Amino acid sequence: MRLHRNLTYAVIDSLRDVFNEGVYADKAVETALKRDKRWGARDRKFVAETIYDIVRWKRLYAEIANVKTPFSRPDLWRLFSVWCVLRGIKLPDWNQIEPTPTRRIKGKFDELSRVRKFRESIPDWIDEIGVQELGENLWTKEIAALNKQADVILRTNTLNTSKVSLQKQLTSEGIDTEFIKEHPDALKLVERANVFRTEAFKKGFFEVQDASSQLVAAYLDVAPGMKVVDTCAGAGGKTLHLASLMENKGQIIAMDIYESKLKKLKVRARRAKAHNIDTRVIDSTKVIKKLHNKADRVLIDAPCSGLGVIRRNPDSKWKLQPEFLDNIRGVQQDVLQQYSKMVKPGGKLVYATCSVLPSENQQQIEFFLNSDNGKDFSFVKDKKVLAHKSGFDGFYMALLEKKQ
Repeated sequence: MRLHRNLTYAVIDSLRDVFNEGVYADKAVETALKRDKRWGARDRKFVAETIYDIVRWKRLYAEIANVKTPFSRPDLWRLFSVWCVLRGIKLPDWNQIEPTPTRRIKGKFDELSRVRKFRESIPDWIDEIGVQELGENLWTKEIAALNKQADVILRTNTLNTSKVSLQKQLTSEGIDTEFIKEHPDALKLVERANVFRTEAFKKGFFEVQDASSQLVAAYLDVAPGMKVVDTCAGAGGKTLHLASLMENKGQIIAMDIYESKLKKLKVRARRAKAHNIDTRVIDSTKVIKKLHNKADRVLIDAPCSGLGVIRRNPDSKWKLQPEFLDNIRGVQQDVLQQYSKMVKPGGKLVYATCSVLPSENQQQIEFFLNSDNGKDFSFVKDKKVLAHKSGFDGFYMALLEKKQ
């Protein structure tokens, strides 16, 4: 591979923004890809994947390069040089690139790879909590899987098309996909591609949604005509899935504390031709109280650490702090206690997270069921999705039923 200056500069600038300015990696990539409209698909792929790669392996590369945050510009070039050496890419004779001891880099890599926190490039505290909650053996397998690049998975919007028709449409647009066992609406891209430019996307034939995430709406056991509340809807990935499962019949109330996210949901719903969605901003407790004992189904896709999705958000490893995790567990329980009141007798509730930690998952359900509000519910079933077993994101979901 021959390195090009303008592409490499875009990578270095983006890494500075992510590591030193706190910019989210996906936003940094988005900005980088707008730098030059003349870049082709291969150029764009190099920029995006190199940024994500170096963000993912930041700790390992920094240890090898002997640099510490905040990274100076020469430090960022050293990280980039380590990335090149470990991938067998010939370093060009540029002023920014210092003489690079290839053998020492490879030797240091071999040495550090014997220690999990360096090999998997994670902060000490995440490694410790992973071992504490999952055990040494399971955590070792899981964190290795969570460091692999995530596949691009699509969810067929069955309001507008079928999975078979969508696959044919995408093939005609030069994008090959394959079915995924036990995921009825999912298609996996054979090779990464920008699916947002396709006619199929513009016509609302699909959404990009990981296979594990696609299990959540189905777990809620909805049917056309029901009144369903999606309490932490965000930009609406699961809301739109619920709309298709309900065949646009009945009512979905999509709620969130952030109005900006619900505005994005409205745009997505128009494209998807999902007509049974109402949005409500949770700006006071009144919004919840009005729905007490009214909903057939309630989905609580709870805020969480996001440890199950670090494959697609590798920078979250560096932004996440132990105190956030302590705080979010309190938020999760509060959300369960308050939002569960919207379920009517005989109705059902799903509590879900994109975390693999039992303290955010099974333990929250146990605590809730032993509380005053939780005594009105019975446990039906739960599902723990681990990345090293499924090949997809780590997720948890529990189904509860309100007693008659």
